[in-house]
Amino acid sequence: MDREQSSEQSAPERPEGVRPATEAGAGNRRAAAQRQQMRQDLASAAMELFATQGYEETTVDQIAAAAGVARRTFFRYFRSKEEAIFPDHDDTLVRVADLLASADTEEHPLDVVCRGIKEVLRMYASTPGVSVARYQLIRQVGALREREIAVVSRYERLFTRYLLGRFDAAEEIPPGWQRGGDDDSMLAEVSAAAVVAAHNHVLRRWLRAGGLGDVEAQLDHSFDVIRGTFWATAPNGVRRRGTAVAPGATVTPDSSMEAAAVSALSASPGGEVLITVTRTDAPLEQVVDRIRAALTSAAG
Repeated sequence: MDREQSSEQSAPERPEGVRPATEAGAGNRRAAAQRQQMRQDLASAAMELFATQGYEETTVDQIAAAAGVARRTFFRYFRSKEEAIFPDHDDTLVRVADLLASADTEEHPLDVVCRGIKEVLRMYASTPGVSVARYQLIRQVGALREREIAVVSRYERLFTRYLLGRFDAAEEIPPGWQRGGDDDSMLAEVSAAAVVAAHNHVLRRWLRAGGLGDVEAQLDHSFDVIRGTFWATAPNGVRRRGTAVAPGATVTPDSSMEAAAVSALSASPGGEVLITVTRTDAPLEQVVDRIRAALTSAAG
């Protein structure tokens, strides 16, 4: 008998009428736990068969039989044997989406995205043995590598949409910048891609080491690198060329030169072009003073 059918038939009949809310809630949680356990059992059976007899040689019927269920039960949980390799991503994607939706608007948007991708890392780290075996299998089977790429792209799209939403909600933007412009989409896509790429790099390194070591600490270090590279702070949320900055970020300039540079980069695109000539060996302070003087003269 199918394990799932056996479980359903063993449940006692309930009297007619509406069940109490607490009982219904407990039942829903129990059903969700049973569904999650079944997915894990099917995935474990698939992984064991792939490892012992090969991916191409393993059939859905064999996976179902190893898990003690019927073929039709397998297809209630997975559409193909490829999907059985990635049993947790659907639930993790929902969990990450909830995290983004409930994040405090005062929290830096990149920090929120980093917290989101850390949920994915914890999914792998919770079962090191299974994760290492999955990694070794994916390296050998091209179809699984393609499937993994498709799975990862879902997180990247989710993070990109979240960052774009944060930009749209920003109250302060520099003069000359328009909401919904190319810089918003570019910054969102680059930042999301960088966070996902950092996660993948750290995860692969951890998997190649056999799932040993503090993988979360390694990921935190990569986040620090990304923050310093893509999201260095600047006054009033200016998005500087070379170091993209989130709207709403505030920091006092360290020098008059930095203030001048920020002012120039946030200038209106409708202004006139000013060309200055100076010696290549001239001190930077002198160059900035001459540019400032020329701008003042032109404005007058």
